[in-house]
Amino acid sequence: MNHIQIGQTHIQLLQGDITVQQVDAIVNAANSSLLGGGGVDGAIHRAGGSAILEECQQIRNRQGGCATGDAVITTAGRLPAKHVIHTVGPVWNGGSNNERQLLADCYVHSLQLADEHQLISIAFPNISTGIYDFPKKEAAIIALQTVKEYIEQHPDTLLQQIIFVCYDADNLTLYEQQIQAMNV
Repeated sequence: MNHIQIGQTHIQLLQGDITVQQVDAIVNAANSSLLGGGGVDGAIHRAGGSAILEECQQIRNRQGGCATGDAVITTAGRLPAKHVIHTVGPVWNGGSNNERQLLADCYVHSLQLADEHQLISIAFPNISTGIYDFPKKEAAIIALQTVKEYIEQHPDTLLQQIIFVCYDADNLTLYEQQIQAMNV
C-alpha cells in the first residue's frame, strides 16, 4: 500500500527524485547554514539554481541560519515546485539528545509554513536518514505519525496532497509498512 486518505488530505509514497516533483513545495533536508551541502540538499540547490541560494543567504543575513527542527521557505528557482521549505533535521547521537522531537518538529514546522503560504501540495524527503544517520525505520514512523497528527489537529488545512519521496527502495518499504500499520 502506498497511500492513505486523512480527511481531505491524500498521503502518498513514491520512490524517486524529489527535485522533479510538481508540487507547491518540496522540503529540503538542509543544514543550519542554509548554503547547500550533500545529499538531497545539494541536489535541490544544483537543480534549482542560484535563486535558492540567494534567498537562503538573505535569510542567513536576517536570522543567522536555521536551527535544528525549524524551517524556512524560499523560491524553488528552476525546480518545477513553486517553493522550497528548508528544514534542519537532527544528527542522530544515539537518541538521548531530543532527536525524535527535533525530527517531528521538522515536519510540523514545514507543514505550518505550507499552511501559512496556503499551499495545497508538499513533498518530503527522508529527513535525517542520510549522513545524519537517523535510524530509517524510526524516522519513517515519526514522519508519518507526525503528519497524520498534524492533519487531524488542523482540519482546516488547505493541504490536499502530501508526498513522501523515498530516495531508495529500503526507505519506500519502511514507509509502506508504516502506512499499512496505520491503516489497520
